[in-house]
Amino acid sequence: MNGTNHSRVSEFILLGLSDSPELQPLFFVVFSVLYVAIVMGNFLIILTVTSDPRLHSPMYFLLANLSFIDVCVASFATPKMIADFLVEQKTISFEACLAQIFFVHLFTGSEMVLLVSMAYDRYVAICKPLHYMTIMSRRVCIILVIISWCVGFIHTTSQLAFTVNLPFCGPNKVDSFFCDLPLVTKLACLDTYVVSLLIVADSGFLSLSSFLLLVISYTVILITVRSRSSASMAKARSTLTAHITVVTLFFGPCIFIYVWPFSSYSVDKVLAVFYTIFTPILNPAIYTLRNKEVKAAMSKLKSRYLNTNKVSVVIRSVFSLEPK
Repeated sequence: MNGTNHSRVSEFILLGLSDSPELQPLFFVVFSVLYVAIVMGNFLIILTVTSDPRLHSPMYFLLANLSFIDVCVASFATPKMIADFLVEQKTISFEACLAQIFFVHLFTGSEMVLLVSMAYDRYVAICKPLHYMTIMSRRVCIILVIISWCVGFIHTTSQLAFTVNLPFCGPNKVDSFFCDLPLVTKLACLDTYVVSLLIVADSGFLSLSSFLLLVISYTVILITVRSRSSASMAKARSTLTAHITVVTLFFGPCIFIYVWPFSSYSVDKVLAVFYTIFTPILNPAIYTLRNKEVKAAMSKLKSRYLNTNKVSVVIRSVFSLEPK
């Protein structure tokens, strides 16, 4: 035990997206803009949903929580990655590396379960419309969100248990821009085949079970929508298309990375960027650009903000007038 503790590395070196010095300034600007857009876009959805009474429904409550998780997914590693574009040696402490592993599985695990909850919400709304508000009560929505965070916490705790006691005594270079579990376990000073198998089983169970539940839910919904031709179903189809697009964009890269963890793919970095940066920025665009209610609420929020600014300017101008 003592030998293991003394041999453990104190930090890891992140190889980042590219080792080309010429690309670092470009990456810094691009990802800084993307990160700001992620934070502003998702917080705009949260502000819009909470401020407009017309959006106080189960679907938008879950959407606001999805936006919050998207901010978390984008924030656990992206600020560190952006800062690393400005330095030559991209190091991260052992504790911070474990923290990144903890948070990536917490947030992605929670998002998987939340996407299932959103699919269930659409199933109830389309297949049982007369009982929608009874089934999807405020209490039920809060329970679904709590369950998603609890499942994410249990998932990430079990994943971290596979890593925290591994002996790291030699190579400390992680071929990514953050500490991803399959890449870190490969650096351990022992055969990690069994550990990697347990990681795949853990992540695979959550990912595949969530994905299968989503496939079943959306299949039932699509069959129900197809059998109806009313005008109200057009809105349901539009909402459903947005949900299916988000699910595909989120689960695609995750399944690819964790289904083949024993091999090394250069495309893994691209996929990691996709589900940690591009998916969180695409979600607001997908949901807002295809949703007239959200766009109308945002326009109302903008008008209210502009009117408030105009009133503030008038008040300041009045009080700034000094008597002669």
